[in-house]
Amino acid sequence: MADGQGETAERTTKVERVVDEYDLQGVEVELAERWTAPAAERDSLRDLAADVNQRMLAAALADAGVDVLEGELENYYRLLTDGDVSAGRRTEARSRLAHEGVAVDELEADFVSHQAIHTYLTERAGVSFEGASTDERIERTRESLERLQGRVESVAANNLERLAAAGDLDIGEVSVLLSLDVVCNDCGRRYDLAELLETGGCECGADE
Repeated sequence: MADGQGETAERTTKVERVVDEYDLQGVEVELAERWTAPAAERDSLRDLAADVNQRMLAAALADAGVDVLEGELENYYRLLTDGDVSAGRRTEARSRLAHEGVAVDELEADFVSHQAIHTYLTERAGVSFEGASTDERIERTRESLERLQGRVESVAANNLERLAAAGDLDIGEVSVLLSLDVVCNDCGRRYDLAELLETGGCECGADE
């Protein structure tokens, strides 16, 4: 915690605020080190945000006197944040945490985004690094599109479940699977998105 009111007033970013409130000492320095590490060891902004959020969840559970088994913390965080988790399972997890004494609404409001991490690192910590490599840009694109795919699948499944619960649709428990295909308009070849990113491009380039 800051020693004086003046120092506290200067800590304006969300990252700095949650570091103070959840007593995550040393995290700020660690964020800078992990973001500027060599490419093979560097963590993305999203990875850093998820790590900070899980530490906040761990602190909230500890404050509530809750002991968690190995893997439970990560599973709680997944249930609270992943787009592919059904509304029912997320509600169940939130209720379980609330029953244990965790202020879930406040905790979720305190979760930081990758943009918040970027703002802290670049505007407050003065950290920067050379542009991402091709592999890093491709990986980040893949992760972003897979998250979007997961959210669409989750929304579709939740809507179908509501229709079934209301008696408007005769169906059992459902899973929605969305396929992301890419068509090269130059040659007409069709690729699975992951396959295209893995191979680095369409085969028609090699045909020339």
